[in-house]
Amino acid sequence: MTEKDVYEAQLEKASAFFGRAEEVAATDNFDYAIDLYMDGLRLAPDALEEGHLPLRRIALIRQGKGGKKPSMVEKVKRLKGKTPLDELLNAEFLLAKDPDHLGYAEAVLKSALAGRYFRTAEWMANLLFEANRASAKPSFAAWILLKDSFSKMQMFTRAVAACEQAVLQKPSDDALKDELRDLCASMTVEKGRYGQATDFRESIHDKEEQDKLHSQEYVVKSADIKQEMVQKARNKLKAHVSVTAVLELADALFELETPEAEKEAISLLENSYQKSKDFTFLRRQNEFKLKKLRNTQRDLSGQLKSNPQDHSLQLQLEQVQHQFDQVELEHYKLCQENYPTELKYKYEYGRALIKAQKYDTAIPLLQEAQKDPRLKIASMDKIGLSFLLKGWVEDAIDVFEHALEQMVNQDSTIGKDIKYNLARAYETQGNNDSALTLYRKLAQTDFSYKDVGQRIDKLRKQSHN
Repeated sequence: MTEKDVYEAQLEKASAFFGRAEEVAATDNFDYAIDLYMDGLRLAPDALEEGHLPLRRIALIRQGKGGKKPSMVEKVKRLKGKTPLDELLNAEFLLAKDPDHLGYAEAVLKSALAGRYFRTAEWMANLLFEANRASAKPSFAAWILLKDSFSKMQMFTRAVAACEQAVLQKPSDDALKDELRDLCASMTVEKGRYGQATDFRESIHDKEEQDKLHSQEYVVKSADIKQEMVQKARNKLKAHVSVTAVLELADALFELETPEAEKEAISLLENSYQKSKDFTFLRRQNEFKLKKLRNTQRDLSGQLKSNPQDHSLQLQLEQVQHQFDQVELEHYKLCQENYPTELKYKYEYGRALIKAQKYDTAIPLLQEAQKDPRLKIASMDKIGLSFLLKGWVEDAIDVFEHALEQMVNQDSTIGKDIKYNLARAYETQGNNDSALTLYRKLAQTDFSYKDVGQRIDKLRKQSHN
């Protein structure tokens, strides 16, 4: 029996659970749907298109409708597993109930690799890559995990991309640069062998199925595959109108990246919102707008680095940044109004309000957001920054110092941000010695962090005068 035969036999057994899960999800009984997907995935753990991807969509819809995060009992029960399959299912269960938790996503990736569920591992690695790249503060540890994971899967082009991101965060890491050089060499070999049966991925399925795998989210799609996914989504929506089906068609249209398709997707979401008043549709529309503006920002920033004297590019970038800030502010305002129990939206709205210089409105929201243990330190950082920008320097210092006291790793990204902001507060207060001490500590661990080097030079010159 070939691997393809085994896979199809497993999938046939699991399909009953997947089909029932889709039916249940259409009635908004999302928790039961998640359980059914778990039952199906236990039978066919590498069923990507039939199991993992639909589960992810349902998880996002459940989250949009205010679904609760996993309880403490669920977290403890599903903390580990006896086998890689147990660990995979436990991690994906938690991720389904908290889709933004990158720690759960990383656990899915690790267990999928351990169990040799490579289709699932590739999907999750690509999802994590885009999530980390889109983050305001990308995780260095996540880039290392992705580098290693892609390397194990012999996907050296992606491994190089992850390693490059890691080098950007730690440009002085010579060992990492050496590894990047070696990965680039492997990438060259990989490209030279393109089209040949050289690695495990060809044994997963036949060529047609492998092409479909690469057509999933976060992987570059060919025009034909994109059109095929749009038609498939249209047929699904025509057969049964549901939130899932509408979002799936909108996403497929957005993936075409043409003005006509984008216009149709936005119209679909707007009409669905007007009919149902379900904020899920409006939220997806705003998320797309933000993604498009963020990509435009990234492109313009890259062009400006190559042409720093181009004032027209600078003006375009400023206009796009302003537009992004306006859309982001309104988006998170609506999110926190529609999901009042979701503290992450209070944090995001507070962060957007700070950029709009509305500190008095931001502070109460951030104080609420810090009730979430995962948001506590980040919220304290933003509260302190609000006080500092308001001119309440002593209050800012109190908050920053308290935040640092509660941190286990002060050299983390958020730790460096708090130390930098605290140093700025000391500097504003006139306490240059304390400011210089903090700037020096930052320089000793990350010399390229913001403008630390220039601030140290300035304070040292002032002390000598």
